[in-house]
Amino acid sequence: MDVFDAVLLGLVQGITEFLPISSTGHLVLFRDWFNITDVNALASDAVFHFATTIAVMTYFWKDLMVLLSAVFRKLGRLPVNEKDITLFYALVIATIPAVILGLLLEDIITKHLQTAVVVAVVLFAASVFFLFTEWRYYTHPPRQPLTVKTGLLIGLFQAMALIPGFSRSGATIAGGMLLGLSRYEASRFSFLLAIPITLGVGAKKSLDLLAMGETIDWFPLLIGAAVAASTAFIVIHFFLAFIRRYTLWPFIWYGVILSGLVLYVTLFA
Repeated sequence: MDVFDAVLLGLVQGITEFLPISSTGHLVLFRDWFNITDVNALASDAVFHFATTIAVMTYFWKDLMVLLSAVFRKLGRLPVNEKDITLFYALVIATIPAVILGLLLEDIITKHLQTAVVVAVVLFAASVFFLFTEWRYYTHPPRQPLTVKTGLLIGLFQAMALIPGFSRSGATIAGGMLLGLSRYEASRFSFLLAIPITLGVGAKKSLDLLAMGETIDWFPLLIGAAVAASTAFIVIHFFLAFIRRYTLWPFIWYGVILSGLVLYVTLFA
């Protein structure tokens, strides 16, 4: 991987990781379109996931400090804000389904599902799911507080993102909206939930990399990681501002159009 490839993939990762358009799907497409045959793909995936984790942790560092304080106060049998401790429990339990299914299905997904056609079909299916979510949200406005049970159910929605083309942030935001959270509340929970998942994926890929004992050219990867982290930080800020005022419709149309173009180019061009 040269510097251009690393910057391109870092930019794609940073833009798409926290938008409801599937970062994994876009990385598959861009590697295919630009013929990036990266012998160190495992290393780039690990580094870029760590980079986006740093971005979201930096953006939400105040929230993380509040959650950490609530946990320590709870352990010390001191009074805590119940909303804070509920959020922590919900994040923990929401992480479990994707971790278990990810470990069980990783080989199948890597070998058989990371293709342009699969990404296109899943992008379209995800767009239909988001369309239904917006319709349901309009007909049944949000009215439920976040609970541990809600967190578990959002975690099940998150597991759908194991399929390339189905956005993790989109699945969790839509899941939260269907369960009665506002768009902003669902988005905030989705971004906080990204921390253990992206950190875990980065750690898992790093262990796999160490086991393989490959020689890595770190310079382009670190450049790409810097691009991914800075881009992701900006995207988080603007998406949260966007979702306070607008709907998921722009991302629905994006997914429909992109899936159609990919299928046309792959099957008929």
